[in-house]
Amino acid sequence: MKVRESRMRRVLAVSGAMAAMVLMMCAMLPCCGQNAPKLKQVSNLSSTNLKPPSDAIILFDGKNTSALVMQGSKAPCHWKVLGDGAMQVFRGNVITKQEFMDCQLHVEFKIPYMPDARGQGRGNSGVYLQGSYEVQVLDSYGLDSKDNDCGGIYKVSRPMVNACLKPGEWQSYDILFFAPRFDKSGKLVQKARLSVLQNGVWIQQNLEVPGPTTAAMPRDDLSKPGPIMLQDHGNPVEYRNIWIRPLGPTTH
Repeated sequence: MKVRESRMRRVLAVSGAMAAMVLMMCAMLPCCGQNAPKLKQVSNLSSTNLKPPSDAIILFDGKNTSALVMQGSKAPCHWKVLGDGAMQVFRGNVITKQEFMDCQLHVEFKIPYMPDARGQGRGNSGVYLQGSYEVQVLDSYGLDSKDNDCGGIYKVSRPMVNACLKPGEWQSYDILFFAPRFDKSGKLVQKARLSVLQNGVWIQQNLEVPGPTTAAMPRDDLSKPGPIMLQDHGNPVEYRNIWIRPLGPTTH
């Protein structure tokens, strides 16, 4: 009887140690799903109409859309240029004529107030790096943001905080992007990485993106430069003051 009790105590001790180890490992893992903490809305934000540095390539200056074409047809950009230095999404995605790899991208956007719309129909658009990796644009002010909300990397990563302004206010993204790397045989050796400032606040930090996100351009070779794409999702989102600083190869 004593031998049986001794064995039982050893089993319980081992089980307790294993349970403690599992709890410790779980505590070290990032939270996700239902256990993820809710994101708080950051306040005291501002979106500055930031002047491009001297070495930047101007993609849209409020008047001239010649750096852009319609995605698919390569027809001249027919988005509506408004009187306040903005252009409004209109019938199709636009892409840059030039193609880029690593870059610093500045984009300012304004989401319309759409009180009767819900979810992904509420001021939806997106900024795609290399035509393949989306930073979502959406009316997500005050929400517990998910990976398909504003500032999210679509279906990959939610923002670290909700740094959105209200619809109808100008907002900004400053994106630092590093394209994926491949070896001579075409094997992926480094996934795409990006960091995002929204309205002056870090919301994505050196994030690895495993592959092209939803609604990306069809591209056969991600080892080559790709365009910046702005998405038409059927909502009258506006853009202004778009410029880029290439940090690697470009094509003209």
